[in-house]
Amino acid sequence: MNWNIFPVVGVAQDVTEAAAHDRAVAVMANELRQLVDTANAPIFGIDIKGNVNEWNLKTAEITGFQKDEAFGKHLVSTFIGPKLRESVKEILDNALQGKETSNYELEFKTKTNEFRYLLVNATTRRNAENKIIGGKYNITLRWNILRIIITQNSFPDIK
Repeated sequence: MNWNIFPVVGVAQDVTEAAAHDRAVAVMANELRQLVDTANAPIFGIDIKGNVNEWNLKTAEITGFQKDEAFGKHLVSTFIGPKLRESVKEILDNALQGKETSNYELEFKTKTNEFRYLLVNATTRRNAENKIIGGKYNITLRWNILRIIITQNSFPDIK
């Protein structure tokens, strides 16, 4: 046997801090996911094609559609009332171009084909490179009866 010795250079890097940082970011992301999922307001989002990619528990409660039933469905053609589809599409298109909208009312169709009136704030979703990746919608629910009272501007006498 011929025992030749060859020089070897090894390089090592301490990644302890980076690994700890990655774990902290993962914990924070999980907490934010839980916050959105369990928020006491309906929150839903779309990708750049208009398909649902965010649907929290309150949205599921209000619409009757569970998250797995809504994911991947086109938001406007599936969940928005026919009268408002064009205007809602315009609001969503604007959000996907970075033009956000506050306090926009829309009719949201439920699983039982009823409508819920929602007051929507449409915001743009961006990735780490600031590229638009979709829209997120924060909603104030206005039940049908409240809408009727407000639009009629009449309140029952309180005795």
